[in-house]
Amino acid sequence: MADRTPIISCRNVTKRFGEQVVLHNFNLDIYPGETMVIMGGSGSGKSTCLRLMIGSLRPEEGEIWMFGQNLTSLDEREMNEARKKFGILFQSGALFNSMTVAENVALPLEEHTDLDPEIIDIQVKIKLELVGLREAAEKLPGMLSGGMKKRAGLARALALDPRILFYDEPSAGLDPVTSAQIDQLIMNMSRHLGVTSIVVTHEMDSAFTIADRMAMLDKGRILKVESREWYERLRDMPKDRAGDLTTDEQLIRQFLRGEAEGPFTNRKDGQGLATALFGSDSTTRAR
Repeated sequence: MADRTPIISCRNVTKRFGEQVVLHNFNLDIYPGETMVIMGGSGSGKSTCLRLMIGSLRPEEGEIWMFGQNLTSLDEREMNEARKKFGILFQSGALFNSMTVAENVALPLEEHTDLDPEIIDIQVKIKLELVGLREAAEKLPGMLSGGMKKRAGLARALALDPRILFYDEPSAGLDPVTSAQIDQLIMNMSRHLGVTSIVVTHEMDSAFTIADRMAMLDKGRILKVESREWYERLRDMPKDRAGDLTTDEQLIRQFLRGEAEGPFTNRKDGQGLATALFGSDSTTRAR
């Protein structure tokens, strides 16, 4: 990356819900123009991480900086101004069902700009063209496939020409071909528009396709932030060499490879789950 000043910087961030610590001492820098994939299993804290970065949650400890502003110190009015600089593609698309695709995309422009209706109409057509949905402008969300809803949601996220795009499980619920199309759109946003992308996912095929760098979360802590190439080498490492890896690296390798046996299943919480499902001799059988 030419610019090594982070566009987003999370510093010693801790988030709790009651007594449960969901993120602990979370540190992450994201640089302009890159695609950062944040991954981890269910309950690892990755969705909480995204919600903290977009300001829908506040941390108990630490700071989150974006565009040189400390988001944790902003009031709601200031946070709403900051939100105009980034877009979000929610897992479901989050479209308004009573509005057409074009009306959904136009909404941020109508709410947050003083543009004339004719200019808004042109902007909507441009954004729909970017995601290949020009022909669906007058359709209601209920008439769209899952992949088309995701693309419509992306067009709306692009409405205000954001510098950052957040993606929450963009491939969830999609068939492999449609998922590949969404991956291609994410890469196009980065290459042609210079958008910084933060993608929360557990879909490994997608992650290895789109990522510049990857961050692995487990139980609320970051195990490793490294390049896609580093993660590829770890994933493809032969089993006879895996014994030289650290415990965290072994956790990551098992996750990347989708293996049933490994540190995830051998550690205390994994043994407890296996015992609950299969009985007290389940660990012995697993070996």
